[in-house]
Formats: sequence, structure tokens, C-alpha cells
Amino acid sequence: MKAGLFAMPSIPNLLQMLHSLHNPAVSDNPPHPACGRHATFYNGRACFPHKVLAAMNRVPRLALGLLLCASLAACGHRGPRPAQALAPAKLTQIGVNAYLWRAALDTLSFMTIAQTDSNGGVLVTEWYVNPAVPNERMKVSVAILDQDLRADAVRVSTARQIQQNGQWVDAAVDASTNQKLEDIILQKARDLRRNAVG
Repeated sequence: MKAGLFAMPSIPNLLQMLHSLHNPAVSDNPPHPACGRHATFYNGRACFPHKVLAAMNRVPRLALGLLLCASLAACGHRGPRPAQALAPAKLTQIGVNAYLWRAALDTLSFMTIAQTDSNGGVLVTEWYVNPAVPNERMKVSVAILDQDLRADAVRVSTARQIQQNGQWVDAAVDASTNQKLEDIILQKARDLRRNAVG
């Protein structure tokens, strides 16, 4: 059976070849011109002397060892890490996105807070009367709906009442009021995230 360029030797031939490589004095072949050692002939071709053969066996092992050392050295590199442009968008020390929650609290800080639930993401204010418009009051509810900082993760609903004949009566809220408050909260949350990089 042929394997590559050489025929597979029988077990006795292989043992004889190994014996002659390790005991060149017993070999009947002429000495190798480069090192003076006796070479063994197999299938009409001269095999390398045992020193050259041993060196050739060491070369792949040496190359493999150097390759492993280089790869391990690359793994152990502890250079400076590149700075991130932004902090992670998903910050959840509480039940909802922490940037949105803090931004909602900051946005409504001028109003008295009646109810907060950071795990559920619900924030409700007391009725607030603007000193410039004493016959009108507003109440705001904010719901944070997700753990990610996204535009659709915050919902604002506003209630408005006006005073008529000494009584507070429900009144219509401008359609853009809720959207404006949501935009303010989102912008504050993005600013908080940008400033969190450090």
C-alpha cells in the first residue's frame, strides 16, 4: 500500500531502519556527506541521519509551542480599553429604565409627588396650580413601560381642571401637552445617559 511517496515498511524493516538510525556504526551504508553519520536507504532514497531527523521532529513541536505562547500572550494583553461613546441604554437598578425614571422625577420636580412606584414605573403628582394662572390646575401621571431607553418606553397623561363658581371642573387638555412632556423626559434621559460615561 502506497502512502505519499514511500511504501509502508513492514514491521521488521521498520525496526531495522530505526536500529540503524540509532546505531550508525552497525549500518553498512556510506556516511552522510554533511555530518559523517551513516544514512539509511529506504525504497531507493536516502533517509536523513538521526540528528537531522530528530531536529526535524523538534521543528513542528517548537513552532507549535511558539504559536501557543504567542496566542496566550495576546490573551493576557491588558492595554487601555477604548472608551465607549455612550453608557448602556439598559440601566435597571430598579424595575424600569433608571435614566427614564430619574428624568421623569427631574422633569416634574416643581410639582408635589403624590405616588411613586419605581418597580412598576408609575409616578403621579398632586394637583399643581401655576401662580400665574390661579384658576387652573394640572395633575400629571408618568408611566415608564420598558427597561430600555426607547422613545416608546414613556407615556405621560395629564389631567386639567379649571375653577368655575368656586368649583374645580374637568377641562380639555391640549393634545400636544403630553407629547411635549414625553419629549422633555426623553431628552433628559438621553442627557443623563451621555453624562454617565466616565
